[in-house]
Amino acid sequence: MTRDFFKFEQSLTHLDEKGEAQMVDVSAKVPTVRQAEAGGQVRMSRETFEAIQAGNAPKGDVLGTAKLAGIMAAKQTAQLIPLCHPLPLQKIDVQLIADPQLPGYQIRAMVKTKAETGVEMEALTAVSVAALTLYDMAKALVRLVG
Repeated sequence: MTRDFFKFEQSLTHLDEKGEAQMVDVSAKVPTVRQAEAGGQVRMSRETFEAIQAGNAPKGDVLGTAKLAGIMAAKQTAQLIPLCHPLPLQKIDVQLIADPQLPGYQIRAMVKTKAETGVEMEALTAVSVAALTLYDMAKALVRLVG
C-alpha cells in the first residue's frame, strides 16, 4: 500500500482555520514527565578523526565545546524554532561517541522535562548544533591534513 504524504488525514495543529501559522494552545494539558532522544553522526577523514582523538585540534577541545553547544542549543530551541513552546528543561545529556568505523562521531541527545508538551525539538536541536559545532571546530584540521 502506498501512502500519499501530501494528503493529511487530520488537521495540522500549527495552522489555524485560515491556514496561517499559530502556536498550539497547551494550557489545558496537565504537565507530565516527558523525555525525547535524538541522534546523528558526523563523518570525517581518518586523519581529522585521529587528530581530534589525540587532542590536536587548533581550535581547542572539539568534543567538549560541541557537547556544551548542544546543551546550550536545547535551552534556546524556542528562540530558534518559531512555534516551539519555551520549556523548563530538567535534564539535557549530549554525548559524542567516537566511531572509528565511520570515521567520525555518533551524537546522541536526551532531553527531559515536566511540562504540557514534548521535548523532541529540543533533542533534535541539541544534536544539530553539536554536529555543526563539531564540524566548525574540525574544519581547521581539514586544511592541515587535507
